[in-house]
This record gives sequence, C-alpha cells and structure tokens, in this order.
Amino acid sequence: MKLTYQVTDKPKFGQVLIFALQQLLAILAATIAVPAIINSKMGTSMSASAALFGAGVGTLVYLLFTRFKSPVFLGSSFAFLGSMMAAFAGGVSMSLGYFGLILGAAFAGLVYVVLSLIVKIAGVNWINKLMPAVIIGPTVAIIGLSLAGNAVGDLFVGKVGYVDEENNFISTASPYLCIICGLVTLFVTMACSVYGKKMMKMIPFIIGICAGYVLAAVFTVIGGAYDITALKIIDFSAFSNMQWYPDFTFIKAFFGEAFEYGDVGSMGGYIITILVAYVPVAFVVFAEHIADHKNLSSIIEKDLLKDPGLHNTLLGDGVGSMVGAFFGGCPNTTYGESVGCVAISGNASIITILTTAVLAIVASFCAPFVTFLATIPNCVMGGVCVALYGFIAVSGLKMIQGVDLEDNKNLFTVSVILIAGIGGLALHFGSVEITEVACALILGIITNIVLKGKSKKDGE
Repeated sequence: MKLTYQVTDKPKFGQVLIFALQQLLAILAATIAVPAIINSKMGTSMSASAALFGAGVGTLVYLLFTRFKSPVFLGSSFAFLGSMMAAFAGGVSMSLGYFGLILGAAFAGLVYVVLSLIVKIAGVNWINKLMPAVIIGPTVAIIGLSLAGNAVGDLFVGKVGYVDEENNFISTASPYLCIICGLVTLFVTMACSVYGKKMMKMIPFIIGICAGYVLAAVFTVIGGAYDITALKIIDFSAFSNMQWYPDFTFIKAFFGEAFEYGDVGSMGGYIITILVAYVPVAFVVFAEHIADHKNLSSIIEKDLLKDPGLHNTLLGDGVGSMVGAFFGGCPNTTYGESVGCVAISGNASIITILTTAVLAIVASFCAPFVTFLATIPNCVMGGVCVALYGFIAVSGLKMIQGVDLEDNKNLFTVSVILIAGIGGLALHFGSVEITEVACALILGIITNIVLKGKSKKDGE
C-alpha cells in the first residue's frame, strides 16, 4: 500500500479540504448511527449533530496526546451501545440518563488511563510477545470481516420506510434498485482508485458516493412524480425537519430536569450499574485499540506502539472518548473506516485528520450539511463500506505473510481466530458484551500459549 502522502506531508490547502471531506464521509455513517440506534431502542432524543461534534473534538484530543503522529479519526463506538442503553434503563428519567452517559464515559476513560500507566511502566514488548503477527494479523482481518454483514445488509436498504413495533427500520424502496445504487457506488469508487489520475485516484469515495447519490436521487424523483414507493430511495423530507444546532449532552445532563424530577431510588446503586456497564467494555475495546494501531502501523510503516507509544495512544483514545461523550453522549474509539480510507487513498497526512476533525465540528452547526449527509442512502454507503471493510480484512491478512503456516501451532492459531470471529462468537453478561473481535483475540492468545511448547520456531 504505497502512500502518496506520508504522515508529516502537507498537501495543498484545497486538496486537504477535499481529503478531509472524504474522511468525514468514510466515518459518517457509523458515527451518526450510534445515537440513531439508541433513539430507536430507548425512545430518547440523542443528536447526530452532537455526536459529530463530539467525534471532532475527541479526535483533536487524540491528536494532541499522540503528538500528531497517528493519522486516524475517532468516531462513536458501537461497543458501548449496551452500556449506553443501561444508562437509560430502569425507569431513569432521560436527563439523568444523559448524566449517566457522561459518568459512564468517565469510568471507561479512567480504564484507559490506568492501562496507559501500566504500559508506560512495563513497556510494549510484553504486548508484542503476547500478540505477535500470527495473532494480531487475523484479528485485524476479523475487524473487517465482522463488519461484512453490515455492508452487504446496507446494500438492500434505502432511506424511505417505516419503523415497526420493535423499533426496526423497514425500507420500502426496491432492494434491487438499492443494490444497483450500491454497486454503482462501489464500481465507480474502484475505477477511480485503480484507473484515476492524480487527484481522482486520491478521492475515490467522494466520487463514488456522489455517483450513487445522483442515481438514487433520479430514482426518487421519478418515484415521486409517478407515486411509485419502490423507487423512493432518498428521504428528502428530512430537510423540512432539520435541527439547527447540536443538542449537547452536557446541557441536558446539567441544565435539564434531571435533579428536579429524576428518581433513581439509590444514587449509589445507579453509579454501580453504570460502572458495571462501562468498565468491562473498556477492557474489550483495549484489545481492538491495539489491533487498529497495529494495522495502521503496517500501512504507514511506522510502529505507533513505540512512537508516539501505546501509552499515548491509549491516553488519547481514553480522554478523547470522555470529551466526545461529554458533548455528544457517545464514547469514541479509533475507526477502522478511517484506517481503510488512509490505505485506499494513500493519504496518511496528519493534516488531513486534523482538518477532518475541524470540519466535523463546523459541520455539526450547519444543519443543511448534516441533513444532506444523513440523507445519503444506506445502499450508497454500503457500496463504499464493501471496499473499506475489505481493505481492513486484507491488511490484516498481509500481516501474516511472514508467518510459517506450515507450523501447526501457527495454523491452528490463525484458524481459531478466523472461525471464531467470522462465526460471530460473542459473549453477553447482562448489558456487557464481549464482541466477536475480542473473543477471537482472546481465544487466539490462549491457543498460541497452549501450543507454544510444541511448536517449532515461529516464522514471524
């Protein structure tokens, strides 16, 4: 994966703006999906604009802690969905629930701080021994492969539809037309990346998304003109219900009606509930944090675990997550979509990530822009994500190119990680979920340790 722009390179100002928009588009769907899921499941009113603002500020914090050496964007973390729902559950008023989001993110961030101190004292060599290429490679691949179902599922879905009794969105657009829009997006993206010249080669996502959106818009306009529901893919009515300012979490938590009408029975019990919901998940995300940074390190050919150091990336991720949740309610985490965008575009310039963070903050106050981004059909973003998630998977597999798979110990280690991850092995303990990525990583570590004594020399 040859990079056109290295981490310290500075593209021209106009180019940076376009590159930043591409990064924003790459992370947008997942970032605003988290508050949307919480709203549909819990009947709350979390703001996509605030989540975008929190992601931008959280990324700035991360860049500061990593001394502008790690080119990745932080977005809303899906791992904390169950934890966030726990903050709203149990008859707690919405406002006090928002306070719980801030409290929970603080607990999770403190876990990162503690882990950072441990890494600072003990170093990273133990991590490299515990998670060598034979483990971290297939784990990174699982990060991409575990999202494959989301990308393919989105290919069938438009933005027009209804919510059923279980708060699930049901698209009324023709799935075949949605697939056409998604595949047009995918193939335009691929064509620009492979055959494009200069600038076109570096912004394949923007061109691909625009092509898919235009096609979906044509279908929607025709459907509106002849009242054909199956042709209506884009929900243009969203522009008539725009929210003109970010709905910040801290305002609801500290200036809402929580402490006047909220009734949690026992504040101590409520805090323990939040603690149990958030802290274990933070340890799970720690494993994914390492995998993401190992993957990014392989792309930019610099070991981020040593420079700026894992302790700094952990601090940046943890504190950035707390800051993001303070403003938007959603704990943040480093995004595989951002890493994939770096790999495909060949642009690792830290200036691009910095500009993306600023753009996210500015965009959160621009209601028409946020609404436009929110109207991009799932099928169009699904076409982009097929490429993004595929690149993440392939970059992980590339890490095991130097591993001796003739050695049964290595073969079994890679095998159990791939099957556990692709098969969806996940464990649930109340509101706490150990994701398939974390389960696959843990199983791989155990396998590697158990078989280590019977192995010939590793080929890593």
